Amino acid sequence: MRNSIPILLIVMMFLGCKNTLTVAEKKVQTVCNPVNLSYRFRPETDEVSRREAADPTVITFKGEYWLFASKSGGYWHSKDLTHWQFVLSNEIPTEDYAPTAIVLNDTIYLVVSSKKNKKVYQTADPISGKWMVKDSLDMAVEDPCLFQDTDKKLYLYWGCSNVNPLYGSEIDPKTFAFIGEKKELVTANSAEHGWEVRGDYNTQYDNAPWIEGSWMNKYDGKYYLQYSAPGTQAKSYSDGVYVSDYPLGPFNVAENNPFAYKPEGFACGAGHGSTFVDVYGNFWHVGTISISVKHKFERRIGFFPAFFDSEGNLYSCTKYGDYPFIIPDKKISTFDDIFPHWMLLSYKKAVTVSSALEGFNAQNINDENIRTYWSAASGGDNEWVTIDLGVASDVFAIQINFAEHDTHLYGRVKGLRYRYVVDGSMDNSKWTTVIDKSQNNSDNSHDYMQLKDKVTYRYFRIRNMEVPGGTFAISGFRIFGKGAGEKPQMVNQLNVKRNQKDKREVTLSWNKSENATGYNISYGFGENKLYQNYMVYGDTTVIIRSLNSLQKYFFTIEAFNENGITKNELIKSTKN
Repeated sequence: MRNSIPILLIVMMFLGCKNTLTVAEKKVQTVCNPVNLSYRFRPETDEVSRREAADPTVITFKGEYWLFASKSGGYWHSKDLTHWQFVLSNEIPTEDYAPTAIVLNDTIYLVVSSKKNKKVYQTADPISGKWMVKDSLDMAVEDPCLFQDTDKKLYLYWGCSNVNPLYGSEIDPKTFAFIGEKKELVTANSAEHGWEVRGDYNTQYDNAPWIEGSWMNKYDGKYYLQYSAPGTQAKSYSDGVYVSDYPLGPFNVAENNPFAYKPEGFACGAGHGSTFVDVYGNFWHVGTISISVKHKFERRIGFFPAFFDSEGNLYSCTKYGDYPFIIPDKKISTFDDIFPHWMLLSYKKAVTVSSALEGFNAQNINDENIRTYWSAASGGDNEWVTIDLGVASDVFAIQINFAEHDTHLYGRVKGLRYRYVVDGSMDNSKWTTVIDKSQNNSDNSHDYMQLKDKVTYRYFRIRNMEVPGGTFAISGFRIFGKGAGEKPQMVNQLNVKRNQKDKREVTLSWNKSENATGYNISYGFGENKLYQNYMVYGDTTVIIRSLNSLQKYFFTIEAFNENGITKNELIKSTKN
């Protein structure tokens, strides 16, 4: 009996250690925005060559996920929200915008945004790419959404205009014919709603916003009508939400707005999307990320966790929304459940390159701006990039964001691929292969790779072998992991000044935190309702113009660097 006590203690210590493993030490499955897909090149040969996907709808069908997006030449399928398989199909109108889909009686039905096409498409075997025309709507609609209530009644929502409102109507679930008159549901109100004002920073007051992208969810007896504003090419592109006790209203604007909003960071935008439930009961919001450099419709897809709080407020957490996050295998309750705390190690670190074209310099590789990029002089296998992290650091994931420079590719072309190798080094002399994609056969342009095991190096190098076309160009060589230094100091002063002449606007300023790379501002309509987030790199002041002029707001701020995040309990408020 005496001998069993030490053994028991050893077992308990082992179990305790096992239960306290950090996320970084566990085998988790992570992803990083923009979603790593084979984004199609636009087919118009009279325009600049660029990729596009936007306005996403995600549904679950027989326990698996299906992603439909504008102008993609098909759609994507996934079993785990991580690995996506493209399904080519010419049996649905893949050249139209904003496809919406719904599952009714073990069949998927699809409708697209159009001024002419009224057809309803159906399939029970989406992996085959085979579809047939089921019926037609009574009229063509733009930016449609199909929603079936718990009583099996079917509704259609639509609208895409800087003049007209969003509409809704009940439709027959068998014939898709309208039942009753269409109803006006939501109208733009940019005089009060700062998030509806046009522009990257909501400053284009003279231009009417585009109100579009309807989506409906029902939760705990309430109806949540979501919509996007102010325009797809803006970093401020976001989704707002109205709430009602009935599927066709009347609707009241929710207190938490916009509920999906990511105006800063590497990849900006969270508008015109869909909110869906995964197989574990977790909500996700999938939206549109804006690049809009080569063309205003140059866009990508982003996923963000979504939640309903105990009072029924819908919110999507976009905090560190372009850093790695975990795809859960169970029900989660907060963003912290899926954030592995792999921080960005590469921001503005020293970069050397094999060559550079004028105007596309090396500093664009790690400035955390997807709209700027470096380009080598060629697309040859003699081109390379090296980043010096400054100190040896533990690295868990790497994301290579390719930019298309001087490409002349149009449509979904077979055989396109990126081939490259990523090496690591302690001394910039002796190199070890970390990622070998020399035999890669995909052209995923936001290639995120979670390493099987962490590596520790100071230098990282990417060597080009092949690009689909044009030059070797990168908008973001992003390295994630754990720095070996100290976290930044806590921010101990936050000043909040609301513009009394325009209460949609607030100016925040704070004291600089020692060793901070940047700051994340969380804010909302209550002290414990800080659901919106705004990321700032380097600066100690920011103007936010996306407020509801009729609401009071509360703000807090945390500092971050490559070693971690320093939170605080400082909360400041505005007056109404």
